[in-house]
Amino acid sequence: MQRIDRSSKLVATWLLIGVGMTIIQIALGGITRLTGSGLSITEWDVVTGSLPPLNQEQWMVEFNKYRQTPQFQYLNFEFTLPDFKFIFFWEWFHRLWARTIGLVFVGGFIYFLLKKHFKPEMIKPLILLFVLGALQGAIGWIMVASGLTGDAVYVKPTKLALHFIFALGLLCYTYWFALSLLVRPEQKIQHNGIRKWNIVLMIILVFQLLYGALMAGHKAANIASTWPTINGEWIPDHLFKTEGFFLNAVDNKIWIHFIHRGLAYLLVIMIIGWSFQLYRTKGNLLFNYLRTMPIAIILMQLLLGILTVLTSSTIIAGNWGMFEWMAEIHQLMGMILLLVLVSLIHVVRPKIK
Repeated sequence: MQRIDRSSKLVATWLLIGVGMTIIQIALGGITRLTGSGLSITEWDVVTGSLPPLNQEQWMVEFNKYRQTPQFQYLNFEFTLPDFKFIFFWEWFHRLWARTIGLVFVGGFIYFLLKKHFKPEMIKPLILLFVLGALQGAIGWIMVASGLTGDAVYVKPTKLALHFIFALGLLCYTYWFALSLLVRPEQKIQHNGIRKWNIVLMIILVFQLLYGALMAGHKAANIASTWPTINGEWIPDHLFKTEGFFLNAVDNKIWIHFIHRGLAYLLVIMIIGWSFQLYRTKGNLLFNYLRTMPIAIILMQLLLGILTVLTSSTIIAGNWGMFEWMAEIHQLMGMILLLVLVSLIHVVRPKIK
């Protein structure tokens, strides 16, 4: 049995800490979105922006900047300073956590480099990891900037979705890197069928998560707070009310709602069928553990999705209620399902001919 050396374990642990912190960061992004806090900070000061306002004068400076935004002028014009402090906190904390992730990675990189824990084959993946992290930060600011001009009162849904998908890509890449250092060759199995279906499921799930982000960006949950039908219809009217297929696919709330639900049902059916194949396949302890997870998570995710839709009728602006809890947990379970599929595709390799 091949043993994992100490350097690989240390680097993998560092990467998994990053995975955990990224999951928290995405969750904080969800809270920021649900509380409408994303446009409360109008500038991107990488260093000086790490500190919140420390006195009344500084708070008024930030509040006055926010008053110049379309969101304040068209939506939150009745906001007082305490209201502003609430939304400011969540956006500030979201950015602070991103800075903390950067410090953890930079600090860990320097430490492991000085201690010579990095192997030559680790360098290129690490460079790509830092590039992806920097790109995600840039996309985040582009997203925020999209809501600070014109008559926009929220960030552009397409840019929110792009920010979310890139975050998931960064999350999966970091997790895959850690798995490559921890999973031993004897813990892997070979099976073409399982692996092919795994890839298909991951592609569908990414589209499902993308449409979840569009649902969030358009605040489309309560446009149809009914289940199992969509406002009493299985196939709703106005699926193609926007001219052009692409614009319809990203701007038509009913279409987005319909596709998000449809992909959920498709995933449930496919994962149930796939699970039968997983259980018929003989494997090692790691594979046997992982194969129990997809069906349990997808059924829980389906239930959370239904509850999110049904509780969307109770949304009260500025209040954190049952809908917000359901939406946040629903997003978290989607990420966990994605990481489970990543784990399985790492463990199940194609057969060598």
